[in-house]
Amino acid sequence: MRRINLDNAQAARSSTIRDINRQIVLNYVREREPISRAEIARETALQRSTVSTIIEGLKSDGLVEEIGAGESTGGRRPTLLRLRAAGALAVGVDITPTHTTVATSDLAGRVLRRESFLTDPASKKTTEQVVALVRKLTGRGGKVLIEGIGVSVPGLVDPQTGVAIDIPYFKWRDWPVANEISARTNLEVVVDNDANSAALAELWFGRPEVREARDFILVFIGEGVGTGIVFDGQIYRGARGAAGEFGHMIVGQEAPTECSCGNRDCWEAFASGRAAVARYLQKNKQRKKAQPVNFEILIERALEGEPAAVEALSETARYIGIGISNLIVGLSPKTVVVGGAITSAWSLVAGAMEEATGRSVRRGLPSVSVLPSTLGEQPTLMGAVSLILARKFASAAAA
Repeated sequence: MRRINLDNAQAARSSTIRDINRQIVLNYVREREPISRAEIARETALQRSTVSTIIEGLKSDGLVEEIGAGESTGGRRPTLLRLRAAGALAVGVDITPTHTTVATSDLAGRVLRRESFLTDPASKKTTEQVVALVRKLTGRGGKVLIEGIGVSVPGLVDPQTGVAIDIPYFKWRDWPVANEISARTNLEVVVDNDANSAALAELWFGRPEVREARDFILVFIGEGVGTGIVFDGQIYRGARGAAGEFGHMIVGQEAPTECSCGNRDCWEAFASGRAAVARYLQKNKQRKKAQPVNFEILIERALEGEPAAVEALSETARYIGIGISNLIVGLSPKTVVVGGAITSAWSLVAGAMEEATGRSVRRGLPSVSVLPSTLGEQPTLMGAVSLILARKFASAAAA
């Protein structure tokens, strides 16, 4: 039972009720498409005329389209509806320590166009390249209707101001990323931490058992380790967006690499992609002088059966599991989703993670599902897009 916040309370007006009904109808189309007006009316208990009025508004806004007649159940064949598939609606910008990807997406979350570049250590140069790609991919000045730009960054963000407070990898401090990009594109810009963004994408576009869980944690394994927390179907951000920095919890000593904060006892220093590569190079010292190895190359070699790569990845997975077990004990989520390149080697790492997390379940409590993300190896890109798209589907009452 949620306590009403009187400092931010708004009485329900007729317009509020209309907005809520509109979002309910839009989400029925999204989840059950193709679907008819009559089916929506039956499922929602709304008047048929109310549903028809809402659908006409959604069609006018370019959110829903008619796709032809369905099967007759005895009377006139119903007209079926779906989300409007044509055209870009949102831009996603995924900034990582190595690459930055800019992509356009339609309302259903399908990526239409994307391009990447090496992230520049200077934030201003990265901003310039992002703006250039946004203009290129959206054809600014044409008839493309873009709702906004979502930006995912690997660090601490204040989502209210759009300021990146701290990006440890580049030592970027107090970067007004939202204002800088918005001023040069004339588009609204929404910024969030990469793990929060990926968790939002799981909530709206992930597998059904994750979308329906409502209480889950997203663990993103990349250059670092990030966690996004979803409570009751909403991202939990904490004060100034600082919640979820579990990558810095202490899980051991003398890690194979430094955390982005400089310490060698953080979860990130034991469980990140950088930690896996460091272990591999320790076991394969001759590789240091050969071709540079990154996390993706290490995973490829592990999948090919190279013993040193398999061992390094398994040890890293064990530490991922140790961290997840702490999250389970402290937060008791229904599900934990693991995202990032490591999902492509799930068959090699699942056992080591499950061995650690299995010890976290207390007597009488149900086991917690630990699942790989289905959003690909770059869930943070889908997360960046979701920062814009989720606003189209979210309930006005929960906003």
